[in-house]
Amino acid sequence: MTDAENNIEAEDSLPEDITTASTDSGAEDAASRRIAALEEELATAKQDILYAHAETQNVRRRLEKELADARAYASTAFAREILSVADNLERAIAVISADLRADDRFKGLVVGLDATVKDMESVLRKNGIERFVSVGEPLDPNKHQAMIEIPHAEAAPGTIVQEMQPGYMIKDRLLRPALVGVAKTAE
Repeated sequence: MTDAENNIEAEDSLPEDITTASTDSGAEDAASRRIAALEEELATAKQDILYAHAETQNVRRRLEKELADARAYASTAFAREILSVADNLERAIAVISADLRADDRFKGLVVGLDATVKDMESVLRKNGIERFVSVGEPLDPNKHQAMIEIPHAEAAPGTIVQEMQPGYMIKDRLLRPALVGVAKTAE
């Protein structure tokens, strides 16, 4: 008799419940291992989906912020250029003497220039561009550019005592720094 025939006879001689139990036990172990592997794959897939979802949300938020910033600050370059026009209008108004203001021949010109300056200020404000006050404030290198130091007996050193060119903010960002004169100790 061959070994295969001996094994078959040996299995036939064993009680049926022992043969079935060993076969069922092996199948259950294999099934348990397979279930554990599938559960691990499922957990990994769920984690990957959560990471992908979080990344998608982050990208969406970043794009929304960039779009909002683009809308808010799109006019920055134009605004910087138009500020020189506003400065020149203010300089024109500043040099008009009281005599010329009183002269009827120039009254229309003076009124027109005043109205143009007010309109310019209004347009800038509507677009989120605000002039900020510098005189009397301490020097802030984030907003001011010191051009000269001026001996001053009354103002504390580092205090702005003269503004040569006004500074402007667009929303919450600096559009143009103010060019200022800063007090220093009088000698």
